[in-house]
Formats: sequence, C-alpha cells, structure tokens
Amino acid sequence: MPGLHQLKPAAGSRRKRKRVGRGDGSNRGSYSGRGSKGQLQTGKVPFLFEGGQLRLVKRLPFMRGFTNNFRVDYTPVNVGSLNAFDEGAQIGSDELVATRLVRHADARVKLLGDGDIEKSIHISVHACSASARAKVEAAGGSVTVLDAPDAAEEDGSNE
Repeated sequence: MPGLHQLKPAAGSRRKRKRVGRGDGSNRGSYSGRGSKGQLQTGKVPFLFEGGQLRLVKRLPFMRGFTNNFRVDYTPVNVGSLNAFDEGAQIGSDELVATRLVRHADARVKLLGDGDIEKSIHISVHACSASARAKVEAAGGSVTVLDAPDAAEEDGSNE
C-alpha cells in the first residue's frame, strides 16, 4: 500500500502557473500577454462599464420599497369555481389539482368568496375569507382550515 509521501495528483489535473514578464524568450515577455495598447493593458474596466454610455443600472428607475422574505403566498380559489364538484364531495388539494383549479398539490390555497355555490361540499384549505365560509356553510357544506396558526402566533408574542 503506498504511503502518503508517494501520492501524486492525476496526470493533467494540475496546471503550472503562468509566469509573465520574464523576458521575450519565455513567450510571455514584454507585453505579458496583454497586447500593446489600450485601457485593458494596465488595469481593469469597472463592472457594467459601457464605454462612457450611461449604463443600464443608472438608466433604470430606483427599486423602492420592501420585500418580505417570509411572505406566505396563497393560490386563490373562488367559491363559484367549486360548482364543478359533485354534491357532498370531499375536496382537498389533490382534487383541486385534478380539476386544474390549483397548479401544484403542495401549494397553499385560500378560498375566496367570488361567485355563488349551489352544492353542499366539504373543502379543506389553508386559509378562507369570511364571505367564502359563509357561502359554503349557507349551501350546507363545511370549510376546514389546515394548519391554522395558534392564538399566540397571531398576536405576535414570542412566549
């Protein structure tokens, strides 16, 4: 078994450092691979520099405001679109995906009150507006809110 002192990198995996400015015989002398004249010969150009033209970053308006990284996005589903289901149906995320009301089964769904419902259904969603709940219950159905936040989480206390 070889010792640690006998280990070598794989052939071709290591490249020798390019030594520049060591005479014309070294193939990297005089201009050191940078060409003859110009701005790039002596230094670098600033990032996004467009040759003196007003750069894109300065041409666009300021992005103002605040983006909440912890925002929870809901997919809206209106009460009127639930008429596609049969009377007394148990509706969950899989059924909403099957009828193409929701794109993904793991999406958070909020039931909204636009439209009317004539059928008694039982639906499980992540959030529900008051008008939507009233319309579903008036038709003889029920709304179950999944993983509803506790009262301690709603009032903002950290206890």
